[in-house]
Amino acid sequence: MTTVERRRSPNGFNLVPPPGWDVIPLRTGTREAMDRIVRKAVAQLPAGFPKDDIPKARLKLTHEMKKVVRRASAKGGMTLYLPTEPLHGVTLPVSILASEPIEIPRISPNSGPEAVLATLASVTSAAETRILDGVAALRSERDVPADTDKGVDVAHRRVEYFVPVPDSRPDQYLSFSFSALIAPGSDSAFYDILVELFDAVMGTFRWSYA
Repeated sequence: MTTVERRRSPNGFNLVPPPGWDVIPLRTGTREAMDRIVRKAVAQLPAGFPKDDIPKARLKLTHEMKKVVRRASAKGGMTLYLPTEPLHGVTLPVSILASEPIEIPRISPNSGPEAVLATLASVTSAAETRILDGVAALRSERDVPADTDKGVDVAHRRVEYFVPVPDSRPDQYLSFSFSALIAPGSDSAFYDILVELFDAVMGTFRWSYA
């Protein structure tokens, strides 16, 4: 009798953010990452910035950082990626959130993640398949209008990747969400470029077995 060896499921992933971005882990080490980012932001204040106003600026930055982290954690976030250095004098209003793995039952005993992705694609606008480190993932993109009744304060462009974890039992899935705030009257081509940046980041995705 031949014993079929079960392949090992990855226990993590690696993603390479763009230069000038920082990573905030939301499980452990969150406080240390936030403190590092605030210190960096304070160090980047203009040379003529009043010294007496630095503590106030530090408190404001810390407050804003805590608010962003709370929102990411409330969405089931596992890792948050943020631009923390200006690009041509502008800090991009974007973020990438990697969420905790979720379990989804198989559609039938003999089906696999591909059946789940196909079902999701059938009910998701602008969905398409992308390959990430050898695994088929579902990608979708849409503009989300501001709607305070639904808790959406500012309109934004959202791109999501839904990725099956290979050889996981039960089947698990990761999600990666990119959000770019849309300023009134702004050029949509600018957001197309930001989306291309996110797609390039997802192209660096690799499973980790360490």
